[in-house]
Amino acid sequence: MDADLARAEECDEELEKDMARYTGPKCRYCRAERSKLFLKGERCHSGKCPLNDIKNAGLPGKDPHARAKKPTNYGLQMREKQKLKRTYCMLEKQFKLTFEEAARIPGKTGETLISLLECRLDNVVFRLHFASSRNQSAQFINHGHILVNGKSVRIPSYQLKAGDVVSVAPSGQKMVAIKENLKEYSKSGVTPWLQLDPDAMKGTFVAVPRRSEVTELEKINEQLIVELYSK
Repeated sequence: MDADLARAEECDEELEKDMARYTGPKCRYCRAERSKLFLKGERCHSGKCPLNDIKNAGLPGKDPHARAKKPTNYGLQMREKQKLKRTYCMLEKQFKLTFEEAARIPGKTGETLISLLECRLDNVVFRLHFASSRNQSAQFINHGHILVNGKSVRIPSYQLKAGDVVSVAPSGQKMVAIKENLKEYSKSGVTPWLQLDPDAMKGTFVAVPRRSEVTELEKINEQLIVELYSK
């Protein structure tokens, strides 16, 4: 089991090196982690999501009814890392660098890691409902449709600080996709550490969130990731 996992991770890393980003079917990731990672926007909330019927979804390349092996400690740690990495749509090297940065900051490394991930510009653009997924968010940023404090920033991993203002550039304010995404604000609002003015297409990163505030990740055990990288 561990050998299979290691080989799979090596293949993923080679793909990332060759392609710079994963462009294959994103539902494959959700099936591998046995949980919704919300990588495809509205589709994840619709009846088309394969995880709606998790018993018959099956692992990628496996018979849905095949007998599952009991995971080892290494397997559990690896799956937890993959789940968090894929939720934030990051490459292996990016994720490891973020973990190393979290390890240098005083405090609990796992909690600091999640705080750093939440400070990423692509994550905040997604949480402000400018984009329907973090992948789409990164695309908008790369194309220059997002401003930070009035200046264009084309780096999805850009780390925001408390008080930073994130807005849609004039080129993006005419986009139907962004206007449609903002309609979700009236349904679900934004997280407590953000403020949004949907009419002005502008939001404020009020504060770095605490681990307990990131309820979307309540099933993530970040301590397993710390143990994995500590080996």
